[in-house]
Amino acid sequence: MTQIDFYTHVGNKLNIACRLAAKAHAQGLRVAVLCPDAASAQAFDRLLWTSAPLTFVPHCSATHALAARTPVVIDHEDIVTTDTTHDDVLLNLRDAWPPVFSRFQRLIEIVSDDEADRSTARTRFKFYRDRGYEIRTHDLSSAQA
Repeated sequence: MTQIDFYTHVGNKLNIACRLAAKAHAQGLRVAVLCPDAASAQAFDRLLWTSAPLTFVPHCSATHALAARTPVVIDHEDIVTTDTTHDDVLLNLRDAWPPVFSRFQRLIEIVSDDEADRSTARTRFKFYRDRGYEIRTHDLSSAQA
């Protein structure tokens, strides 16, 4: 069964997403990052290039020719719904639950302090819980730099 983790009280979702993607990559896991739109996918891409100067996280767009061989793919066009090469970790940055989340070993949800974001996260949390998934929460309110 898919392991589901909610990271809450996050100041900057993309920064935390980059850290979690880098951590998963360091553990040898393949990561699919599901972004809400092209602008956030581009921002996430730029952040991965600049956020960890001592470590490089190989990444590309899910539509890139090398996506199947790249450890971290960034998607805003629902390519991960049909791509089965990245089924270790799904990092969801969208407001809705991903329809294919159960195919992944782990699903990561990141929740900011914004009330609208917290509200949509509660809906996703309830959706997963009502289907019998065990959910772990990680409060990052005091852990962020």
